[in-house]
Amino acid sequence: MTRPLIISDCDEVLLHMVVPFRDWLDETQGISFNMDGADFANALRWQKTGEVLEQNEVWRMLGGFFDTEMGRQTPINGAISGINTLAEHADVVILTNLVDKRQEMRKEQLADHGLHAKVYTNQGPKGPALKAIIEEYQPSKAIFIDDLPQHHHSARETVAGITTLHLCGEPLIASHIACAHKAGHADARIDAWDEALPWLMGQLEKENV
Repeated sequence: MTRPLIISDCDEVLLHMVVPFRDWLDETQGISFNMDGADFANALRWQKTGEVLEQNEVWRMLGGFFDTEMGRQTPINGAISGINTLAEHADVVILTNLVDKRQEMRKEQLADHGLHAKVYTNQGPKGPALKAIIEEYQPSKAIFIDDLPQHHHSARETVAGITTLHLCGEPLIASHIACAHKAGHADARIDAWDEALPWLMGQLEKENV
């Protein structure tokens, strides 16, 4: 009998990303990061001029961070122990929106924090990647965890019967992110792992009823 499968995002679900990215920008790049709304692109401004970075510069900064600064990322409270607890009852894989050349870097980064799981990289909406992973594993139940509402929308459009949890573990941005649960694209919105783990375990127990 196949096991259930949990497919989890990484940044802001398992590891903090925005805060170390903000600190690196301020310390080394002459850029201020102020998240006043949900628009990430307009949050980055040159400190000398106050001008918003062009989109290509934002992507360049993100690339530079992931190429050299992933060591700054620390686990979200309860995330690693929570996901490892789930791994006792289900297969766990990571689906992260990074370019493919950073797949091994992400795998090693998570292993350094005590999480040993297969990592899939993706660019763009996650629905098609989720579909491919589920076809590979043929699980008895699939649960998807992500911090961004557009990926839950994509999941619901692409994968029939998937259970989805909207979880953003970074308080700096959580309140700015539209709720996928309220939009009807997630089964729940829970932003703390001490509350998310019992909910997720409950979903796995349902599978065995």
